[in-house]
Amino acid sequence: MQLYTDVSSLRQAVTAHHRAGRSVGFVPTMGALHAGHMSLIEASRRENDVTICSIYVNPTQFNDVSDLEKYPRDLEADRGMLESAGCDGLFYPTDEIMYPSPTVISMSFGILESTLEGLHRPGHFQGVGLIVSKLFHLVMPDVAYFGQKDLQQFAVIRQMVEDLMFPVRLVRVPIMRETDGLAMSSRNARLAGEDRSRATLLFSCLIGAKEKLLSGESVESVKGFVESEFSGAPGVDLEYFAIVNTNTLQSLQQLDQQEPVSLCIAAWVGDVRLIDNLTLFE
Repeated sequence: MQLYTDVSSLRQAVTAHHRAGRSVGFVPTMGALHAGHMSLIEASRRENDVTICSIYVNPTQFNDVSDLEKYPRDLEADRGMLESAGCDGLFYPTDEIMYPSPTVISMSFGILESTLEGLHRPGHFQGVGLIVSKLFHLVMPDVAYFGQKDLQQFAVIRQMVEDLMFPVRLVRVPIMRETDGLAMSSRNARLAGEDRSRATLLFSCLIGAKEKLLSGESVESVKGFVESEFSGAPGVDLEYFAIVNTNTLQSLQQLDQQEPVSLCIAAWVGDVRLIDNLTLFE
């Protein structure tokens, strides 16, 4: 696997691949890789001649400095996982490369960022849009792969790609889960002691909510069920539970099987913030 730490060597390599007619798949990450990330690498390898991964902990998408400082980093372990997975290239830039000068422009994603994560993490998606647009310009991928766990992020990036006419196809890869249902996340490494078992409440509530909705219970009743499950559980704090249109992310008051529906949840387990989601109707 080739390591790229500067823009010129990355661009030279990608340009050579394109000139040779090779398709380039891209997996942008913030490191602390796990099996969920590897599923993205595997999806790219199945569909492309070359797979490139990036690792960059982007400061502009963190609205909490302490969260940025605590974000896990282990480059050597990440490199080993990528090499074992057959990744062809790793782009590992510094802050000086990605932000050579203070950023002036900003991105707005309208209603896509005014709910769920956007409501609780103001400015987060502006940072996401900015860094992903930079990476798309530098890597010049044919296809880019993102995990479904960050459902809202995928919707935001899809809107950006459409509006700015990026010549890249986006692929959303299903969530990878631990055996007890916990969605794989780099933040899971920070779950200590009983917090690890408490974290499974997110997925169990999603499963319970899905079953109740499919059995005909109302949206309001199901929201009450989730809130009650969290209110009686120690060490966890529900931030939001929403039933939304998967594409627009707008909350639904009643269900229509003709539209895509997802259940989204965010909660604090100790001092770790986790998110998860489950598809109800495609």
